[in-house]
Amino acid sequence: MPEKEVAGATHAFWLAGRQATGEDTFDVASPWDGRVVAAVSVPTDAQVEEAVAAAYAVRDEFAATPAHVRAAALDHVARRLAERTEEIARLISAENGKPVKWARGEVGRAVSVFRFAGEEARRFNGGDAQRLDTDAGGQGRLALTRRFPKGVVLGIAPFNFPLNLCAHKIAPAVAAGAPIILKPAPATPLSALVLGELLAETELPAGSWSVLPVANDRMPALVQDERLPVISFTGSEKVGYAIMDSVPRKHCTLELGGNGAAVVLADWSSDEDLDRAAQRIATFSNYQGGQSCISVQRVIADAAVYDRLLPRIVAAVEAQVTGDPDDEATDVGPLVSEDAAQRVERWVDEAVAAGAVLHTGGARDGASYAPTVLTDLPDGTTLACEEVFGPVLSVRKVHGEAEAFAAVNDSKYGLQAGVFTHDLRTAFRAHRALEVGGVIVGDVPSYRADQMPYGGAKQSGVGREGVRFAMDDYTYERVMVLTGLAL
Repeated sequence: MPEKEVAGATHAFWLAGRQATGEDTFDVASPWDGRVVAAVSVPTDAQVEEAVAAAYAVRDEFAATPAHVRAAALDHVARRLAERTEEIARLISAENGKPVKWARGEVGRAVSVFRFAGEEARRFNGGDAQRLDTDAGGQGRLALTRRFPKGVVLGIAPFNFPLNLCAHKIAPAVAAGAPIILKPAPATPLSALVLGELLAETELPAGSWSVLPVANDRMPALVQDERLPVISFTGSEKVGYAIMDSVPRKHCTLELGGNGAAVVLADWSSDEDLDRAAQRIATFSNYQGGQSCISVQRVIADAAVYDRLLPRIVAAVEAQVTGDPDDEATDVGPLVSEDAAQRVERWVDEAVAAGAVLHTGGARDGASYAPTVLTDLPDGTTLACEEVFGPVLSVRKVHGEAEAFAAVNDSKYGLQAGVFTHDLRTAFRAHRALEVGGVIVGDVPSYRADQMPYGGAKQSGVGREGVRFAMDDYTYERVMVLTGLAL
């Protein structure tokens, strides 16, 4: 996809490893200025069926593909992504509204995901031997356990990381030898189609992957298809649990919402400490326009540091540069749509009407919403209970560690939390006490390394991503018992 094709092009999709077009197209528009970035061809029902049938038919062949073949394909995609970083970053920015400097970071993360997957493909499924002669009935017996793919994976990706979260579906599936049907978000399919282009340059079996930009209302038929026994979904709590409830006998990995908390404890008290905390909080409550499941939505500050921390946070938030995502200086671009910005506006207005104090922000301009800081957020308001998915944070004063940790846990979500402390014992208490999938010590909850286990507790989902952990989800253990051996 040469750079000149970014605007105004019509893009084919990828059906069983080859390019194809359907009967209709839809436009992908920039959230920043509304211009049409590209037109994308839509698969017909017959083409979707062809893709699923091809993936199902090739599942045994793909599972038996030598590890070096799958690893080489993954390495190739990693190299090609790195070579095309600037072009793809501009594409992400155009379709998603993400500032280009953040988009470059997303490409870099996707490079790592495919590189990690190539490494895991080489060492995965090596086998685990267990002596069974620990009881008399097992004399001469050895159990050998290996992992095998559960079958075709249906990967359903969101709009907020249109390249990297597609990489987190595709790369582990290829590494594990599981065919995959990828459904990108309708608002941001172009990055996923680039991945299809790079996969097509490899020697992977025909039919082992497809990228199908179908509308969301066609998703239930794919979810229900018995030939797709594994579903990996990243998106909203409502949709994710509706999927799981509709297919209780399938394996579902759900990466859902959060309302990430950053706890600043009393020992994080020097001017240097507070400046760092404020800067990290301001940056990661607003990066991606706040459209990240682990962005900072709640700041929980000990009373010993609250009065010194709050003005620092407000100043750091006000220093965030908003505007054109194509501008190198821009920190905060638009939300994915004007509807999304209007929802954020309603939630903030509701909170202020209920008694919350607005310190900065609180204004909408089309699809953009100004970085916003609130205090005294009343319990029961939508903003206090739900994931805002926008550039808004609230700051709350607490007294002591126990109250701070209780405030983190007072949420239906439990994705990640950040704890600013210098005390190792406190860090271990946080790790035990906080009802989340990840505790980030000395930083905001927004840190994610793509090789680490990533996922949540409570309503934030089930299962884990991170390449090796997703491979575990896509596979199952099968034991073979050998008899009559001299152990």
